Amino acid sequence: MEDSRRFSNLEPTEADEEVADELLESIEEALERVHPVRVIFSSLVILIVTLLLLGSSLWVIPYDGVTADVVYRQSGGGHIVLVELDNRGSRAMEDIEMSIRMVDDVGIEIGRTDFSWERLGAHTSIAHDDLELIIDGASVWENYTIEIDLEYYAYDGDRKTERWTHDVGQWTSEYHINVGDFTIF
Repeated sequence: MEDSRRFSNLEPTEADEEVADELLESIEEALERVHPVRVIFSSLVILIVTLLLLGSSLWVIPYDGVTADVVYRQSGGGHIVLVELDNRGSRAMEDIEMSIRMVDDVGIEIGRTDFSWERLGAHTSIAHDDLELIIDGASVWENYTIEIDLEYYAYDGDRKTERWTHDVGQWTSEYHINVGDFTIF
């Protein structure tokens, strides 16, 4: 109530009205120039440029990342372990050595396969016969452990090692995704 009494004696002058009219005209002119189609178009252009910059940085900035997808199956005749190695890094992996072992609950090895590869390019994966472990005749009523050891040279020349283990045997089919360390060089 006090605010309305305080401002009740203020009357706009002709100069105030002229300034207000000029401001209104300039706002109307600006609104005529800014059309919704222009706003949408410029927003899309900025979005596309931003996505291109972010996408290109995936190829420009060197980084190292690896995953190994493991599929385990058991049936009446034995066990099957399938592995796919995926280089998610921006540079090639070199001198790759991978070992896939299956051990029983007391640590006795019941199957093993070793894999070596000279070079795996950036953003590529490999699934090879040597990345398949087939074990005939082992009991399907017991639990086992799958051990995967990976060694390779990364972009910076360092020897990288990864080790993953999975306890299997309770299900007839299992799928595991192993994610290695992510390193920006």
